Amino acid sequence: MNSATFITLRTTRLTLRQLSIDDQQNILTLRADPEINKYLDRQPSKTIGDAINFINKVNENIEKHIALYWAITLTETKTFVGTICLFDFSNEKNSCEIGYELMPKFQRQGIMKEAAQAVINYVFQTLKLKKILALTHCDNQNSSNLLAKLNFVKSIENDKENPSLNIFTLAKQN
Repeated sequence: MNSATFITLRTTRLTLRQLSIDDQQNILTLRADPEINKYLDRQPSKTIGDAINFINKVNENIEKHIALYWAITLTETKTFVGTICLFDFSNEKNSCEIGYELMPKFQRQGIMKEAAQAVINYVFQTLKLKKILALTHCDNQNSSNLLAKLNFVKSIENDKENPSLNIFTLAKQN
């Protein structure tokens, strides 16, 4: 990734901003949720310390230009509802990968579609990349449906390292 500085993104009802230590309880809640973790290959967060370490690592990765990671909040109430990130930037493939998580009580309200569209626009218009990848568990129908609504195309082949992951791609339209 080039040395683009982190920017806050805004949509009609959402603000996508950088994580802060003040988000520790929300990050713990999000990363400890069994429903969210069901399809993710990671250890659930167990303590506030885990959440703080995660926030510090995320912000370190932003400073090193390894990843971009936004807290998704409702603009009017500043309520934390989830996260969305870009990582695995590839100059030779002119691509990156997208990932996202949404608190269960905010799912099925079009929030992630709105947040993801803002991030997709940022990738294509500001970062000038040509392709976005998304890997989602084959049983995670909500994520697969979201990617389809965003015009990602499902690959015929699954991920070589983890065959239970479907690969989706969104290429920039000229």
